[in-house]
Amino acid sequence: MPKYDYIALDQHGKETKGSIEVGSQNEAIGRVKEMGLFPTKIIEAERTREKSAGKKAKPAARAGGKKKGGGMSFEIKIPGLSGKVKPKVLTTFTRQLATLVDAGLPLLRGLRVLEKQERNATLKRIVGELALAIEGGSTFSEALAQHPKVFNRLFVNMVKAGELGGVLEVVLKRLAEFSEKAQKIKGKVKAALFYPVAVLFVAMAILTLLLVWVIPQFKGVFAGMQMKMPGFTLFVLAVSDTVRGHFLPVMGGVAAVVIVLVMFIKLTKSGRYLWDKFKLKMPPIGPVVSKVAISRFSRTLGTLVSSGVPILQALMIVKETAGNVIISDAVSKVHESVKEGETITAPLEASRVFPPMVVSMVDVGEQTGALPEMLLKIADTYDEEVDNAVSAMTSLLEPIMIIFLAVIVGSIVIAMFLPLISMISQMSGGESGGGAAGAEKD
Repeated sequence: MPKYDYIALDQHGKETKGSIEVGSQNEAIGRVKEMGLFPTKIIEAERTREKSAGKKAKPAARAGGKKKGGGMSFEIKIPGLSGKVKPKVLTTFTRQLATLVDAGLPLLRGLRVLEKQERNATLKRIVGELALAIEGGSTFSEALAQHPKVFNRLFVNMVKAGELGGVLEVVLKRLAEFSEKAQKIKGKVKAALFYPVAVLFVAMAILTLLLVWVIPQFKGVFAGMQMKMPGFTLFVLAVSDTVRGHFLPVMGGVAAVVIVLVMFIKLTKSGRYLWDKFKLKMPPIGPVVSKVAISRFSRTLGTLVSSGVPILQALMIVKETAGNVIISDAVSKVHESVKEGETITAPLEASRVFPPMVVSMVDVGEQTGALPEMLLKIADTYDEEVDNAVSAMTSLLEPIMIIFLAVIVGSIVIAMFLPLISMISQMSGGESGGGAAGAEKD
């Protein structure tokens, strides 16, 4: 009998993992639900998959030709039928499905309609699988949970809450609006960072051109001068010689340093913590990152709670989708506080990440029973704050990058012209000295 590994949530939103032996995946879903758990992921265990893959590999080896030693297996990946779906494509699908369901079309029929017109091959395949799962007796949220790479926990839990409350079309609209606003903010930040990144790229290209081609031309001129070179000029010439003579090792060293830093940030907790803290504190970009994080936290939690997701479960989802370790740690403390029967406000204030205004508005919402509405108001407010912060960052970064470029190019130009200036000074001094000596002789 096949063995299935499952990941599920209990009534308090705590994640549970385990394995069960049942006849099919649908039976596994039913068994987990009978245990009082909400399944978020159920997959066939590795051992079972290996056995079935081995059985299927034998005829494949015979069909492929001669079999020597062990069996041969082929893995074919077709472009467009693997990988993730872009957020913009998923947002459009969600909006269209919400419109169809709101118009009174049954969910299954709506999925079939969208499957026929979907151009994205990956999403088309997944929508077809969703429709088959619903035809087999699964709920929409259970079907979505089988595709965690496309539909995250926020999406699945909101749909589940909409199913239980009979307001699926409302929840789908909220999901579409949530995704649209998140993409809008992300687009603004990317647009703001494009200019400084472009200037930095141009600066590096100019610097490379000067070191590899321009400075060596001056070096040939300086070689014929019988004079002592200024120290700054000698330093720039040495850098140019190093880059020209060891271009590949230098580039390899730079690439190695970048790779090590990226791995340190991505693969270690301390690296991720330091990087996220640096992003929040860095003067030009820090205010933007902070406001985006607060807006994302408020909108995600407000959307989940207003859709009927239990607060503890909603906090766990917000923690996973925070996108910043500092914010995630603060949300984790909020989760523990609420679990113990305390308020949300105290751990938010203790984290020193959320401004006093946000803490005060959350406190008022908690006391008046209007927490979801207050969180969404905070999100709307901080969306506007993000616009202002992005404008301020852009206006500040423009002169900084221009000065940076001017300093790099100007320093190299000065270094190359210092010997010429010294030579001209000596020549003018010699001529004036020679003229004075001639006058005394007369």
